[in-house]
This record gives sequence, C-alpha cells and structure tokens, in this order.
Amino acid sequence: MALKQWAASRRLKPGDGRELQRFRWWQLPARSLFWLRLAGDDGQERLYAVDVRHWARLDNSRIRAHLFLDGRHVAESKLPALLPVDGGVIEVAMSSYGIKRCHYRPLDGQPSQLTPDPASAEGRRARFGARHPVLSRAVAVGSVLLLVIGAGLNLLQLAEPVSHIPPVTQRVGTFVSPIHLPIWLNLALGGGAVLASMERALRLRYSSLLDAAGR
Repeated sequence: MALKQWAASRRLKPGDGRELQRFRWWQLPARSLFWLRLAGDDGQERLYAVDVRHWARLDNSRIRAHLFLDGRHVAESKLPALLPVDGGVIEVAMSSYGIKRCHYRPLDGQPSQLTPDPASAEGRRARFGARHPVLSRAVAVGSVLLLVIGAGLNLLQLAEPVSHIPPVTQRVGTFVSPIHLPIWLNLALGGGAVLASMERALRLRYSSLLDAAGR
C-alpha cells in the first residue's frame, strides 16, 4: 500500500448512521456538499454524498469529509481524505479558500469531479457558468489575471529586500524593484487575489503556484 493510501486509511473512521441534512441557504459560507451516483456490485444504483463543514477550522482546524450512502452516514475522515466507494475512492482535499478537490477515482479509468449540490456555493457557481458561459469565462480569466498580477508584484517587491541580505548580495548583487506600490494599493491587490482564489475554489480550480503565491 502506498504511503498516501496508508496515511488516509489511518484517518478513516466508521460512520454513525445519522441522516444527511438538507443544505440550507445560511450554510453557504461554511458547508460544501457533493453528490455521486454509482452502480453497486449488485447492479443497483447507489447515491453517495460528501459533506464538508468549513467551520471546523475553529476547532483546531479538524475539518472532516463525511461520506453518506443513500442518505446515511457511513464514514468520515480528516482531510485530505480517501473515502472508499463502489469501484474506487473519492478524493477530498481543501485549500485555505475552499474545496480544491472532490473527485471520484475509479480503480481503472480517469478521475471525475463530483456534482455539487445545487443549493451550495459551488452548485450556484456551476449554475451561473451554465446559464452565462461567456460571462463565466470572463470572470474565470479575471481571477487568473488578478492572481498572476499579485504573484508577479509580490516577487518583484520581495526580491529587493532579499537581495540586501549579505550572502545573497555577495553572490548575485543587489536588486532595485522598478515598482513600489502604496500600501493601499498593495492591500487592494491582495484582497482581489483572495477573492480570485475563492472564486476558483468554487470551481474546484487550484494551483499551488497561483493560488498560494498570488496572495
């Protein structure tokens, strides 16, 4: 067993059989819910649900993915999680901005993203994309541009003080950044980068280069 799978199996706990709660509108900032329909070994269709409560960050960041089968709680795991289901596993991972992965990985075949609940923030973003594809693509491109700009400006402004560290200066010399932004603009760009990463998280898009460096 691979190390990643072994670690995930250690985090996996049995469920308590409780019933899955409906998604309420006031849970939008604090809950993600995804669905997956699979044919079981007996040929009958089974409905899986993955429920993640973001507010668990307040509890020593012990965020868990809860797996429900036909409306009943069957397993849970701390994140990142590998939840066993018919014919494969569901992979769940989270970034600082939201869910970055909730995919079904079959034993043979390509992984596919689970369907977000229509009432959830991810589901509403998906519905917006389906109804307004052109505007949705524009928002997605704008998010990437904000992150690229944020990452580039961060690198330029950090390079100057780093270049004044004596060992660095001796090896590569000093660097003078051509850009010095006022504090208010740095804060505005930082806020824009955070919003961009949150928008990308609603589409389960994550890049360690962009979403982490663009803040």
